[in-house]
Amino acid sequence: MAINTLEKPKSLFELTQKNQPLHDSVRQALENYHTQLKGQLPDNLYELILREVEAPLMECVMEYTKNNQSRAAIILGLSRGTLRKKLKLYGLLD
Repeated sequence: MAINTLEKPKSLFELTQKNQPLHDSVRQALENYHTQLKGQLPDNLYELILREVEAPLMECVMEYTKNNQSRAAIILGLSRGTLRKKLKLYGLLD
């Protein structure tokens, strides 16, 4: 049973070190997160991870492509429709 009354970090990845492989950063962030839970079971961890990673991924790819959705969709391996849905979800669609 999960308890949502614990204070969570502003960002799941706020305590990771810079200039380390993404895999290591994610692992360190998860270890920090579990430590903060102090034995409580997290709620919807998979969704939390997706939100934390997907939003900045979308932001960076859109910046890289200068907001060209067709190019961004190709880079991400998504259909343009799926990309637009995700951009809207994260408030990144004009």
